[in-house]
Formats: sequence, C-alpha cells, structure tokens
Amino acid sequence: MKFIRFFLIIFISLASSVKADFNKKLIENLEEGGKLIFIRHAYAPGSGDPNNFNLNDCSTQRNLSEEGKKQAKNIGEFFKNNNIKFDKVLSSEWCRCKETAKIAFKNFTTNNFLNSFYSSRFAKNKDKQIKALNDYVKKFYKNKNLILVTHYVLISEVLGYAPSSGEIVVSDKNFNMIGSIEIDY
Repeated sequence: MKFIRFFLIIFISLASSVKADFNKKLIENLEEGGKLIFIRHAYAPGSGDPNNFNLNDCSTQRNLSEEGKKQAKNIGEFFKNNNIKFDKVLSSEWCRCKETAKIAFKNFTTNNFLNSFYSSRFAKNKDKQIKALNDYVKKFYKNKNLILVTHYVLISEVLGYAPSSGEIVVSDKNFNMIGSIEIDY
C-alpha cells in the first residue's frame, strides 16, 4: 500500500508541475498578443435554453449561478493578475455571456456572431455566424488579444474543442488552438 501511495504522490507532483509549466507557456503566448481568447460563459446550471427563451429578457434565460458569478470574477482576476493585455471584449447577446463579460472585464460589446446555435430555433444561423466571425477576425490586425465570450457550441465548432464552463481557450488568428486554462469558482 505504501508503494502505491508513493507512486500516486510522484504522479500527482509530476502532473502538477507539467500543468504549471503548460499554463506558464500559455500565459507567455498571451503576453505576446495577437491571440483569440475564447471564453465559455461562466457556470450557468442546466443546458440549452428554456422554451420561453427571449433574447431581450434575462428572466427567460439560463443565467449564472452564484458560483458562476464568482467564476466570472476569477476570470477577470486571472487576466489582471497575469497582466494580460487585450484590445477589446466581445460577447454573445445571451445574458449569461454578457454577465460573464461584465463581471470579468466591465467593458464589452455584443456581437451576434458569438450567439449560441445549440437549439433548433437558432441552428439555421450557424454558417452565417461562423462566416461573420471569420470575416471579423481577418480584419482584426491588432497585435493585442481579442476576447470572445461565447458558448460551448461555437467554441466546439471553430476550434474542435469541448470547453468547460468558464474555460479560457486560446487560439491564433487561424483558429489553431494553442491551449486552455480552466478557471475555478
């Protein structure tokens, strides 16, 4: 039993140092600028949206829980504590994304190309949104980072990656994923 415990401690120590090194390298990439920073909205219990969903009425939507609000605050602190510069923050028009952006960064603008297309009601928008996102990124020739607060389905579609709530996923401007960092709540 001591033998197994010893190897478990060694494994956890190695995994932790590898993760720390990876996070350090990712932060260095962000310090260089010119990256796309996708953030899946902070924790909002459930999935999809209620049948009575109305884009202009947050009370009809799935919203951040208290844990999600804390996670959004932690996202903002991650950027501040690591002195990560960015040019602007864009958010989906969904309330859970706007609230994540507001708590984390204060200033943001919405753009419908970041909206969810998870439900059949919005699925028809997917191709148009992806094209608009590509067009926007091609015109965004800044050396600073661009933050995009959005949904699982969009990140999964453009990066081929399944993010957790509040996860920061970094790519280059060609949508090649560089890495990700999960933010706790």
